[in-house]
Amino acid sequence: MNAYDYHGAERRGASLRREFEALEGLGLEPVEVDLRRYFGAGPEKVREVLAGFDGVYFRGGSVFVLRRALRLSGADEVLKELLADDAIVYAGYSAAACVLGPTLRGIEGEVDDPAFVPDGYPEGPALWDGLGILPFCVAPHYRSDHPETLEIEQTVQYLIDHHLPFVALRDGQAIVVEGDDWTVV
Repeated sequence: MNAYDYHGAERRGASLRREFEALEGLGLEPVEVDLRRYFGAGPEKVREVLAGFDGVYFRGGSVFVLRRALRLSGADEVLKELLADDAIVYAGYSAAACVLGPTLRGIEGEVDDPAFVPDGYPEGPALWDGLGILPFCVAPHYRSDHPETLEIEQTVQYLIDHHLPFVALRDGQAIVVEGDDWTVV
């Protein structure tokens, strides 16, 4: 839920309930791991928790807030290690996909504010590096019935203009990665 930390507790809680209902409807047993609880604790603490799961699922929201939460908790490095060891499955949508690429450049502006720091987060500069798990950027909501679809057109143009490899995803599409192979479904 950390990509949604820019909303107040009531709205965040309502969204969490909707996410849980959807995941439970698929037969999963979701548990929230709020990365804010691990800020400054060092990667060992979050590794201990994440290693106990077969998969992690991140919701959409602000890619910059999510990236900040991943860095502050140490989950960014832990996720890279767990994924490299094939010890965990990573799933999610929108911001969750964007953060996997090499850079967050192009998503700023009307889509997400890189300078925004939610309550409970320490101040600091925006993080522009993605996790580098995917060798390309992801442009979600491309030509979809989503409020940000026009802004994503600008993101795609930025990526083209700056010769950054990317995959544009329409709502309902996903990237499936197995080893070094990936496909859009």
